[in-house]
Amino acid sequence: MRPDWTTEAPVKDRRVRRSRTALMRAVVDLVSERDSAGVAVSEIAEAADVSRQVLYQQFGDRDSLLLEAALDLVRRELIDDLPAPDDERASLLALARHFAAHRRFYRALLTGASAFAFTEAMTGVFLPLNRRHLGRAFGDVLDPRGIEDLATFLTGGAGAVVNAWVVDGPDPLDANDFADRLTRIRSVVTSMITKEAGR
Repeated sequence: MRPDWTTEAPVKDRRVRRSRTALMRAVVDLVSERDSAGVAVSEIAEAADVSRQVLYQQFGDRDSLLLEAALDLVRRELIDDLPAPDDERASLLALARHFAAHRRFYRALLTGASAFAFTEAMTGVFLPLNRRHLGRAFGDVLDPRGIEDLATFLTGGAGAVVNAWVVDGPDPLDANDFADRLTRIRSVVTSMITKEAGR
């Protein structure tokens, strides 16, 4: 059974929320500072001012904490503030700026032991967004299976392009240039779909 990374588990206890938040922020800061996901659990717990036992109780292990921290970061700083879906360029620029601003953290995840799980988690976040966008744009020419296939294809392809840019792109990353690249790719795909549908 594949984990569902698209929903956030509700946390009711205020102390648990505080310690979870502290742990997620600590791991993002430490991994970004070191440019490596190989940060010891004891260092993360110390930076968050909680015990190792709390980390294990709330996340199970360091890799699960890393994934939850990445998902929290994407939700808080990108998904929750994305421009309107009809402003495609602004949405792509927001995405590029987010990944550029947190490059060291994401690069560490993409080059570490959590790379596959991280990529799956990000797919779980972005696939529903792409599915809705494509359904609105092409629902009159593609059946639901076609929308699903196209959303999966584009999410995977865009993820691979973003991952390569974060890991191997020039320093510093140019968010405007990358947003332009993504806009061109999306334009080509859109025109191909439109042409195929005879619009």
